Parts: sequence; C-alpha cells; structure tokens
Amino acid sequence: MEQRPKVHGLDLDAQTRCAHWHSPLDVIAIRMACCGEYYACKDCHEALAGHPFAVWPRNQWATKAVLCGVCGTEMTIAAYMASGYACPDCGAGFNPGCRNHYQFYFEAIG
Repeated sequence: MEQRPKVHGLDLDAQTRCAHWHSPLDVIAIRMACCGEYYACKDCHEALAGHPFAVWPRNQWATKAVLCGVCGTEMTIAAYMASGYACPDCGAGFNPGCRNHYQFYFEAIG
C-alpha cells in the first residue's frame, strides 16, 4: 500500500483541515511550487516553511500537486481544477470557494 504524502499545517487533522480552513469541505492540501512539500494552505506555509511562497506556472499544471485529504489521491493541478469540486477517486466534496484562492497557488488564467 502506497504511503500518503506528509502534509504540513497548523492544528492539522487527519483529512488536512487546518487552523485556517476547517469546514467539512476543506479537505485538500497543495504541494507548494517553491519547496515540493504539501501544506494545508498558504497561511500554514507562511507560518511554518521559513521561505517565500511561489505559484505553479501554467506550463506545470500536469504536475501532481493536489492531495485529497479524505482518500490520499494525488491529482494534477489541471485535474483538480476540472474535478467539479469532488475527488475523482472517492467522491469527497471539495470546497467550491477555493476557486477564489487559485491565484495564490496557480498562475492566473487569461
């Protein structure tokens, strides 16, 4: 059985919810472009990483960089954006409001 990647965060629960985002739908973690480590959110990265934050350029959206905190599935950025706010493997719902924060993680579209 493949081991789930380690996720960093403040007050992290088993499904990657953190001190900043903890609704039932806040169950993704993002592999940061700057360090390759998974964090629950940018605020957790800012608090814990000790280095500047970077966004994923569009030409790297085929990289597996989004983790479902419910089942541990890693998705590419493009697959996550096209998921319809649900894990393609287990069906867990993702917070649709996260789209309002894409610019913090992923290069802006258009």
